[in-house]
Amino acid sequence: MLISTAHHKDHADVIVVGAGVAGLSAAHRLISAGLSVSVLEAAPRPGGRMATEEVDGFRLDRIGQLLSTSYPGLSDQNGTTDVELRSFAPGVLVHAGGRLHRMGETVRRPGQPGSARGALTVARALASAPRPLDEARLAAWLTRLAGTSTARLAARPERTALASSSSRGLPARTLDGFLRPLLSALLCDPELTTSSRSADLVLRDFARGRLAVPAGGAATLPEHLAATLPPGTLLTGVQVKEASINRVSTEEYGELTCRALVVATGAQEAARLLPGLRVPPFHQVTVVHHTAPSAPPTGASLVLDSERIGPVAHTAVMSEVDPSRAPEGRVLITSTVLGPPPPQLEQSVRGQLTRLYGIPTDDWEVLAVHHSPQAVPAMPPPHDLHRPVRVLAGLYVCGDHRTTSTVWGAMYSARRVTDAILQDFAVRRPGLPPLPAAA
Repeated sequence: MLISTAHHKDHADVIVVGAGVAGLSAAHRLISAGLSVSVLEAAPRPGGRMATEEVDGFRLDRIGQLLSTSYPGLSDQNGTTDVELRSFAPGVLVHAGGRLHRMGETVRRPGQPGSARGALTVARALASAPRPLDEARLAAWLTRLAGTSTARLAARPERTALASSSSRGLPARTLDGFLRPLLSALLCDPELTTSSRSADLVLRDFARGRLAVPAGGAATLPEHLAATLPPGTLLTGVQVKEASINRVSTEEYGELTCRALVVATGAQEAARLLPGLRVPPFHQVTVVHHTAPSAPPTGASLVLDSERIGPVAHTAVMSEVDPSRAPEGRVLITSTVLGPPPPQLEQSVRGQLTRLYGIPTDDWEVLAVHHSPQAVPAMPPPHDLHRPVRVLAGLYVCGDHRTTSTVWGAMYSARRVTDAILQDFAVRRPGLPPLPAAA
């Protein structure tokens, strides 16, 4: 628990608008540096798009972006040390040729950030006969990627992820059968219009670690960040009407003053408060949650569809990955549709899941369907991985629309904001974690 710093009800050193992971992470770091902070959130609870709802004892994510155990600093980020990550089985299961194939397993070796031993199975799984050359090419490429620095990735020519994937020297069957469906899942971008630099970063995280989710649902991460702030720091249900460098106007509390203001909302709300701020396009995401009498035989694996036989991009038995998301003895299957949902969504999804899992789904019950038209900010090229977080001295903005549209991107932008504020305030406090390389 952080030690509370003195602040008045209507004044703080820094006011943070928005209690998603970016705003809450920034608040933790600023308070650790000795500044007083007030966090204002319009919703009744913190979390923003990292929302989880409870239905009949199931904990169901609204978007459910995938994390990686290799995200630098996630486990030691201020306020997150007690958040448990639940890992998927190594690699992924890819549906190809009417079968599921294990692909893309990685293993750490001494002195290396990560390597790609399991990638040797990819070409064999997709081909009618083993192709050692295909296997070696993919393994070598993933191994090199795992050891590549952020600076080198950022210096590469920038194209779309789709165009870049075609130039990696991998066979078409490997690209279509593994790399492209994996990238679609990691980026929430079915057409792979994302900047190749951003795509390389998420692929490197995959090669270095394991895919994971927060135990208990996506909301666990912001909930823990909020709970470990000093009492009275976070105010929910507060509508901010106007914002400037040293004050905000609210519906509930009138005018609140500060020395600096951080806008840590989504991109559209940030542009409302800071006119002229660019609003990116968004990727749509629909999440369909089912329960079934028994679990499909895929264990804790993420299942990808390389053949695109339906709207589902990826699916998993989430009660196997994270048992705390379902009541004891119950099964939770979570499937993700990227892009605009089809007219007959439930029917299309059910038919595709029958083919992917290889078992009947007629008796599966739909628990919830969540459609988010602005789920993930798009990152088409040219995309600046270090978009400015300082609008003016005393006025700052952070969020996943400033770096990469990932959970880590949101947290990293908060670190950048903190460094900018401390520099402008001429604050130097021992013990504040240094700013790591972007990821």
